[in-house]
Amino acid sequence: MRIGTHFAYWGRTWTVDYIALAKRAKACGLDVLEVGADHLLNMTDAQLEELRVTAKDLGLEISANLGPPKDKDISSADPAVRAAGVEFLCGILNQMVKLDCKILIGACYNHWPYDFVDIDKEALWARAVECLKIVGDEAERLGITIALEILNRFESCILNTVEEGLKFCADIGKPAVKLLLDTFHMNIEEDNIGDAFRLAGDMVAHVHVGEANRKLPGTGRNMPWAEIGQALKDINYKGMVVMEPFLLYGGEVGDAIKVWRDLSGGADDAKMDEMMTESVKFLRSLEA
Repeated sequence: MRIGTHFAYWGRTWTVDYIALAKRAKACGLDVLEVGADHLLNMTDAQLEELRVTAKDLGLEISANLGPPKDKDISSADPAVRAAGVEFLCGILNQMVKLDCKILIGACYNHWPYDFVDIDKEALWARAVECLKIVGDEAERLGITIALEILNRFESCILNTVEEGLKFCADIGKPAVKLLLDTFHMNIEEDNIGDAFRLAGDMVAHVHVGEANRKLPGTGRNMPWAEIGQALKDINYKGMVVMEPFLLYGGEVGDAIKVWRDLSGGADDAKMDEMMTESVKFLRSLEA
């Protein structure tokens, strides 16, 4: 498995030094660093090239994670907002090429965090599908895969289960548009996590892993990790397995993810790295 982590594991703000984090990720034994996709729009070509070269030299792959803002929501009832959303997503895809980043993941089909002002699921679904047909064509042209993240009911009303995700992708009908399955969300919504992976099969383009409380994989006892590992083998999954652990209380990240207590046990920087390294070892043990 190519194991990675979301960049925000180490901080409380969405603004980070990706060069420093790439080196830190490599030191922890990671193969992938997941960056903020919207950050790419604010990076110069020189900055993108520096990150591309740094990642290549370290042997790291880059994935791009997105939660679109409300004014770029392709499920919006406002045509101008949808148009802005399509332009936003296509702009990110073209920046990803400069970074040699091959996968855009996240809840690209609506805004995040979702505010549930509009809960007309059928209308939201239809509008997002039509926009993603356009974005899917651009992704295919650029050789990029879009992996739509299936979220729990408290974060989205559009896609909550693998069954819905498969129908959504079928409605879009673009080969570049597939699914991201996340064990945190699956633990809330799916009847059986292993069966959900097997149902998704080759439509799984990206995997997020974490404990039921978003701690590092291997630190809890609620998630069926052996079953998850077997399910990935059953579907012959060859993509990235990226952790999304959020442990730190406070700041932009903690507030957005709803972390209302310190889940790190008071860890300093060295301890955070040590815990990440141990979690990487745990995930690799599932391959045995």
